[in-house]
Amino acid sequence: MNGLTNYVSCGVLWLGLAVKAPDLVRHRHDPYLRAICAVLCLAGLCFFLGAPPTIGAVNRLSGVPNLAAPLTYAAITAYGAASQVLIVRWRGGAGVRRVARRWIVAYTGVILGIAVAFTLGDAPVERRTDLDTYYARTPFIAEMIVLYLVAHLTAATVTMVSALGWARQVTGWLRAGLLVLGVGTLCNAGFSAAKLVAVSARWSGRDWAALDTNVSPAAAGLGALLTSVGILVPLTGPRLAERHRARQAYARLAPLERELDGVLTRRALRLPRPRWSVPHALLMWRQTSVQNALGYLDGTWDPLLYAETHEAALRATADPARAEATAWAAVITEAALRDGERGDGERTRAWPASARSGSSGPVGAQGADAAAAVGATGVFSTTGTAATTEAVAAHGAKAPREAGLLPRLSGVPGAGPVDLVAVADALRESALVADLRRRLRGADAANGVNGVNGVNEVRPV
Repeated sequence: MNGLTNYVSCGVLWLGLAVKAPDLVRHRHDPYLRAICAVLCLAGLCFFLGAPPTIGAVNRLSGVPNLAAPLTYAAITAYGAASQVLIVRWRGGAGVRRVARRWIVAYTGVILGIAVAFTLGDAPVERRTDLDTYYARTPFIAEMIVLYLVAHLTAATVTMVSALGWARQVTGWLRAGLLVLGVGTLCNAGFSAAKLVAVSARWSGRDWAALDTNVSPAAAGLGALLTSVGILVPLTGPRLAERHRARQAYARLAPLERELDGVLTRRALRLPRPRWSVPHALLMWRQTSVQNALGYLDGTWDPLLYAETHEAALRATADPARAEATAWAAVITEAALRDGERGDGERTRAWPASARSGSSGPVGAQGADAAAAVGATGVFSTTGTAATTEAVAAHGAKAPREAGLLPRLSGVPGAGPVDLVAVADALRESALVADLRRRLRGADAANGVNGVNGVNEVRPV
């Protein structure tokens, strides 16, 4: 009789209420939020008032034996009405206010009936756990018991049918929440059904009080947990999913930030890292750093290298999106390393064609020579500026600089043909990019460029 189940259930429900309370304060006139908070508040109140220690305290302080019973029954009835109003508000549509008002009026009448029946009845012996079966044959008290149980069973059944029926029409987090809510209200229906069976057994002279004292509290506790989860899932699920996606995108962008680390450091383009920040803030910080570096390097992309890498990646993967990301990874890698190699007064400086097995920089005479070297090495099949243009047209790739064609870079996964996260994945996984990086660093070392200032070292996160 310590009421642990009741208090734990109450705590779970009121914890959900605490989660939604800030939203209610900010949007106190939102009927949907008010319905959610009313359901969580009243459900927790039912368990609090129904705990044996609370029952004893209410009876003792009021001086009326079993006064806690009609208070608990009224809270249960109000909870049933609030559940119906929540479903009505949730679904929306025409006549929402009218339907919600009808439920409120009907269950207000039930609460008044409970109060009248208790006033007319006589329940002098305090019963903290088995009042329903103990007074099942007492005039007016029996009617009060049946009235609240039928009202609760009706509300739970209608809520269950509505939630599960609606779940078949929707998807995502809303569907998951409705399914959990439907199962929770099924448990709530089991609470009142078990009590009604126990009361009916008492009418026929049988003693099935265990249904009243053991089965129904367990069903109510499980129903409370599932109901609160079902209500909160559609509200908190999308936020948690967004945080998870932001955390994943932040981690996946790390290779691209590392590749651009030299540019960010030398040119002081990186903002201070935020401390104790949510995943979205950290992702924005990393995206901003990457975009700053890419903006600085804009105009130094090598279209010949882009087309050659795109062609090779497309031939190897048969995936246009992956090939485009790999091509971007290649030109970003070269531009970042070339930025480290050149002086402050230089904007571009060609890499040896043998180092890249591709183009040496801006398209022109040097580009033609580099393309010829490519044909000699056999790594790529294009030669010269004309060949570069043909390769671009043949494979549907957009040269990053030539003719002003620059695919849009984006830090949001799936937001365009060139995705920063996909580019970062290519930097980490592509053998083509790894081979290009090795060749460029080999050429750097052969030219006598200082390794610290001239090479963007790849460091672990």
